[in-house]
Amino acid sequence: MRRGWTWLREHAINIYAGFAIAYLLIPIAVIILFSFNNPAGKYNFTCVGFTLSHWGNVFSIPDLNSALLTSLRLAALATLISTAIGTLMAIALVRHRFFGRRTANFLIVVPMATPEIVMGASLLSFFLVLGTPTLGFTTLLIAHVMFCISFVVVVVRSRLIGFDRSLEEAAQDLGANAFQTFRLVTLPLILPGVVAAGLLAFALSIDDFVVSNFNSGTTVTFPLYIFGAAQRGIPVEVNAVATILFAVTLIAMGFTVLQQRRAERMAAARPQQEGEDVMGAAPLPAAPGGAGG
Repeated sequence: MRRGWTWLREHAINIYAGFAIAYLLIPIAVIILFSFNNPAGKYNFTCVGFTLSHWGNVFSIPDLNSALLTSLRLAALATLISTAIGTLMAIALVRHRFFGRRTANFLIVVPMATPEIVMGASLLSFFLVLGTPTLGFTTLLIAHVMFCISFVVVVVRSRLIGFDRSLEEAAQDLGANAFQTFRLVTLPLILPGVVAAGLLAFALSIDDFVVSNFNSGTTVTFPLYIFGAAQRGIPVEVNAVATILFAVTLIAMGFTVLQQRRAERMAAARPQQEGEDVMGAAPLPAAPGGAGG
């Protein structure tokens, strides 16, 4: 009995972590499972039987395809714009000193802490005050870029804070100008952080419902389609599409991890210092009086 309690205390953290991971992954497993379900009616809430027919016709619903393409196009544009702006903002906040820098660092976090329903309603009021003729894809893009920029800045800034500036100085000593140093040294080393920030922005954009619901007008995104379909019965094809998106996300995450490791290896590589041997260790001092003692 005592041995069992000892084992439980030693592995308590691992057991807790296992339950936490299971709590996060079980809903995804349910979505994957129900993508193979063959419901008797229009509601895909109970397991009835296994079938591959819905995977064979995963893109057979025109409204679902249109909503998915709209979300993908919206997320891609929002990711490109927010990643470009957020990366430049992160570089400015980390590398430069200017008036209002501390205030800017604080204000970057505000959109992340603001409830989405408040942000969505505020953006709607903002567009109405500006006299925007119609709400649609453009207003959605502006809204998505706005709340994605903060996440990009935070991710890229954390990568820049731990950046070894001596690598840039070495490139400049070898004759590289500022643009060449950024293109050949800085950007490759912070690229994993930029890619991770872009993936986060893409996931936030394609997943957003609350802000989109306020500012979409007649434009229907993938989350808005699912919300509307839930009142009539969610098609099994929705689960299949969600499974495909999850698989693509896993592949992108794996690519990001590989890039991260590559950047770490590049950052760890450094030229041999004077007084070091090939293995990087300082040679032993010579014996007093020379070799002949």
